Amino acid sequence: MALHRILVADDEESMRWVLSKALRKKGYTVDLASDGSQAFRQVREQSYDLAIVDIKMPGMSGLELLDKVREVRPDMLVVVMTAEASMTNAIEAMKRGAYDYITKPFDLEVIDAIIEKVSRAKHVSNQVTLLKQELKECYQVERNIVGNSSVMRDVYKTIGKVAGSDVTVLIQGESGTGKELIARAIHFNSPRLGKPFVAINCAAIPKDLLESELFGSERGAFTGSVERKGGKFEQANKGTIFLDEIGDMPLDLQAKILRVLQEQEITRIGGSQSINVDVRVVAATNQDLMERVGNREFREDLYYRLNVVPINLAPLRERREDIPLLIEYFLERACAELQMPLKQCAPEAVKMLCNHSWPGNVRELENTIKRAVILSNDPLLTTADFLFGNNRQEKVQDLPSEHSLESLVDIKLRSSMNGIEELEKGDIYDRVIEQVERPLIRFALEKTRGNQVRAADILGINRNTLRKKIVDLGITIKKD
Repeated sequence: MALHRILVADDEESMRWVLSKALRKKGYTVDLASDGSQAFRQVREQSYDLAIVDIKMPGMSGLELLDKVREVRPDMLVVVMTAEASMTNAIEAMKRGAYDYITKPFDLEVIDAIIEKVSRAKHVSNQVTLLKQELKECYQVERNIVGNSSVMRDVYKTIGKVAGSDVTVLIQGESGTGKELIARAIHFNSPRLGKPFVAINCAAIPKDLLESELFGSERGAFTGSVERKGGKFEQANKGTIFLDEIGDMPLDLQAKILRVLQEQEITRIGGSQSINVDVRVVAATNQDLMERVGNREFREDLYYRLNVVPINLAPLRERREDIPLLIEYFLERACAELQMPLKQCAPEAVKMLCNHSWPGNVRELENTIKRAVILSNDPLLTTADFLFGNNRQEKVQDLPSEHSLESLVDIKLRSSMNGIEELEKGDIYDRVIEQVERPLIRFALEKTRGNQVRAADILGINRNTLRKKIVDLGITIKKD
């Protein structure tokens, strides 16, 4: 990994001048400091790849600076230089964490050699850090993919067949089926393990920003572009890029993705130079891409480029035999995350969960289990701890039904069409929210025995927001 920004701290102006001239000539950005205090302020404000500091400076010495740098920038490498070639200085500097130690006067070739060594060290360090993170994630991914049904066994076989090559994979499945987990499993079992895995949700980013996120931009390419920015494809170089929800990608951008797949090169927005990238592409969608191709909403040529190897993930309702395994896994994980004793699910509750349709798939099951773990005070979860099935009517009877909502809209619409009253914008929405919000918050507070922190966590809102709503809605908190 090449160095970019270097800090030189020395009270001798001539030494600062010589080093800055030599380093800038080699293309480095160099900042200068005339004493330790100034150097430390710059370290706190700016990220440096390397600092070259003199031991003897007015005020804060180089060794004191080294101590402070290690506190705020533990990954930053520091080379210490001094005119006093004493064994004590050398030993002390290395004990305090200096990367190297040089004695004045020195030839500039010595600095060149040290910088080359620093570059190699940073590269190795970054590779080790990345590999550790990848291996950790790999372990988590392998544990997170749960299922022993025939359809899941077929998915595992496909992963094993495609992981070793660079073929493009298209993962198709409903929301919540675990498409990103499969993409990560492909990456972690491939020769690209130890290289970046970069995921981007094409539906979550506004289309006018998506191109710059993918391909990067040059300085001044558009308003607010004050510096060159690399995109996701550059970040994923030598690794894998996961294009989630690619079915939502605009047509003009699809053409550029096709070019990347064909030419293995990208061009930043505002740039003219092509940049070669070595990236494996794994895409995913919850839509019928062939239908979108027929509607001219998705490029046919891109579809066939992506669909070299298709992986179709079955919805949870089509692999119900995996649900008991998933329940056991999510119970274990939820209790571990919440630092609670391990809970079990009663047989009748497991049966009820297996019979549920799960429109939100595995993600919905996970959230259902976690919510039950949080709300129940018992070590054994029963059917009463889950908010659906026969139990749903009992727990949410205060909420408006679909029929009542439809009737409300019809009445409002007929009134407007007959000229009786103008259809007030937001009127229905506000009225329904009022009906839903109060009982929902009351249920959460009752189940958490008035614990506002836990209730806010369950509802997915800020504690201050919850407190304000309690006051505004006049909700009385009952505590045991």
